Amino acid sequence: MAFTESSMLPLGTLAPSFTLPDTVSGKNINLQDIQSDKANLIMFICNHCPYVIHVEEELARLAKDYQAKGVNVVAISSNDVERYPADSPDKMTDYAAKNEFTFPYLYDESQAVAKAYDAACTPDFYVFDGEMRLAYRGRLDDSRPNSDTPLTGKDLRAALDAVLAGETVSEVQYPSGGCGIKWK
Repeated sequence: MAFTESSMLPLGTLAPSFTLPDTVSGKNINLQDIQSDKANLIMFICNHCPYVIHVEEELARLAKDYQAKGVNVVAISSNDVERYPADSPDKMTDYAAKNEFTFPYLYDESQAVAKAYDAACTPDFYVFDGEMRLAYRGRLDDSRPNSDTPLTGKDLRAALDAVLAGETVSEVQYPSGGCGIKWK
């Protein structure tokens, strides 16, 4: 498995708008329709990446914890499903159900949204404040597959806590790492 790090979009960047199909509800989801005035978490993930599989339980746990605090959570898969059929929309629906995701899991067929966010890998995490300005981009925590480091979500949780408290997130942010997005 090739390791790719996130590209670290500049802090303060305004969240690019999108409308994408949700593989959970079957509806088209528009960013503005679901945005929270508290905090917003956008994750680029996929079904087959071992780095995502390693964190899937924490993603479900983190989403439930922070949705209860008013955070909007959404996941997007942008992989080329022609070459990676395990990431197809029907499989995304199954993956979301298996992991009890409580958030939309959107399909970015054109890959335009991943490009707009400068997403590079799965998983890749972006926290936007209530004004949709980027406050955090980077890793969930320092755990990786086959490591002895426990999975806690501490980096992402700290960023969300800071945004919810109206505080500035530390500018010391580490890139996420995982499988590179499978571009067409």
